[in-house]
Amino acid sequence: MLLSDNHNGGHGVGAVGSPGEARPIYELKAELFRALAHPARIRALEVLVGGERSVGELQPEVGIESSHLSQQLGVLRRAGLVTTRKEGASVIYAIRDPQLADLLAVAKDMLITSLSRTQDLLEGLRAEASPE
Repeated sequence: MLLSDNHNGGHGVGAVGSPGEARPIYELKAELFRALAHPARIRALEVLVGGERSVGELQPEVGIESSHLSQQLGVLRRAGLVTTRKEGASVIYAIRDPQLADLLAVAKDMLITSLSRTQDLLEGLRAEASPE
C-alpha cells in the first residue's frame, strides 16, 4: 500500500488498486479506523503490543471463542495491521508497524482525559446538589 499525505486537503497518492488510481488519504484513514472498529480487534492488538502470540495464547486474554478471534485477526491481517508466520501447526500473529502501539496509547490517553473531565463535571454537580 502506498500512502502519501500532502497539504492539499489530504489528497495525494493513495493505495493503488489499479494503475493510475489514487485514493485520498482520508479514505485510507477511514479504512484503518474501520479495521480497528471492534472491541476484540482492539484487545488483540493491545495484547500483541507485548509481543507476538498464537490464537491459543491470545484467546484467554481477548476473551472470545477461538474461531471468532481467528476471524477478527483475519480482518486485521487483511487490513495490513498484523503479520503472520507459521510455527508448526500454529499461526503466530505480530503487529506489523510499531506506530500502531502509539495510536492505541494516544486513543487511551484521549479517553482518560475525556473521562476525567466528565468525572470533574459530575463531582461539580454533586457538590452543587449537596445541602450545606
